[in-house]
Amino acid sequence: MNKAAGHDEKTRLQNHYDSSARQPQPGSGPGPSALANSHSGSGSNTVPTAEEVDEQDIVNTSQEQPPRGPTPPPYSGPSTSAQQTPATPQPAGPQFYPGLPRLDYRHYSPPLFQLSVDCTTLKSSAEYLSTNPSALASLIRDLASVPPKPQVHITGSRGGSKPDFAVKLNLLPLLIPDVQQQQRLDYIRCPSHGEIVLRGGTKPSAVPDVGDGGLDEWTRRFVDDPASVKSFTLVREMVNFDAEWVEGQVRKLVAETGYKGVVSVGFPVTHAKVVVQNPDRVNKFFTSVATLFAGKRKYEVVKAVWPFATARNGEAGRRCAVVSEETWWRQWKDSVRFAIITGRQGWVTNEDRLEAIMEGVGKNMPTVDWGPVY
Repeated sequence: MNKAAGHDEKTRLQNHYDSSARQPQPGSGPGPSALANSHSGSGSNTVPTAEEVDEQDIVNTSQEQPPRGPTPPPYSGPSTSAQQTPATPQPAGPQFYPGLPRLDYRHYSPPLFQLSVDCTTLKSSAEYLSTNPSALASLIRDLASVPPKPQVHITGSRGGSKPDFAVKLNLLPLLIPDVQQQQRLDYIRCPSHGEIVLRGGTKPSAVPDVGDGGLDEWTRRFVDDPASVKSFTLVREMVNFDAEWVEGQVRKLVAETGYKGVVSVGFPVTHAKVVVQNPDRVNKFFTSVATLFAGKRKYEVVKAVWPFATARNGEAGRRCAVVSEETWWRQWKDSVRFAIITGRQGWVTNEDRLEAIMEGVGKNMPTVDWGPVY
């Protein structure tokens, strides 16, 4: 390397070091005057500080991005209103169910009442019903507005431990028209003059007679009765149904299947009674002893009458609440036949009837080999 070249190299290195010495140190940004000169358009190559860069980025960002709403906190749980499940509104009046008779089904299980195991009797010992005649009369009218549940039970047995079939049918829909409520035939009935019933004694009698006092007078007498043990009973009953004709049709159908066993046909009724008894004065044992020696004063003076028809079968001008016995049997006999032949142990329902109508189930079935009679 010649001396001139070395001198030039040395000069460039010196100039580089001098230029570096003139650069601002990190963290020692220029003062306000330097910032002013950098924007004066003097062509200076002064390097902008970190604060200038940040300020310029903020300006550019605000120009490039659209404005946004307030940012939510890093975590926020659901509001109280979102966590609360809205309560299901309870129906104020009676609730009706599609496909079922139009009834207020609450009257089958009123408060402070208990249904017997065989589902025949509702019973209560609520004190207010034995002390307030108006409350008792109002309750009786409400509970009389729904019918009993009449049924047909068909059982066949050849002597074994289990019946060959035990078929049940529900007749309640035959008491409630599908159309307007005013076409119902039901009514409340109190005993007429001279009729022998339990009128507040231990044995049926024709006295006392309340005349035209009706239900209100009977409830007043019950409340005023000082007896230690007393009861007031509402009886629900179906009338003008030709059970004998239906039983004959059932037995004929069973015979056509070739069945040789013993056949029984019954017409039980559930939800048939409502009994109000005064509460125990001491305890149940005391009430039992008092009943044993003094007897129970019984008021069985009110009936809720639910006519199947306006008159007995065969009488002139007879009008049925829904359909006649003949029509009902024609609609259900195929389903009953199928249930008997297949050894049904339970109800014959609308599903069976649909299968008979839509698929012909139960029609033209052959005679069955039931086996030996034990």
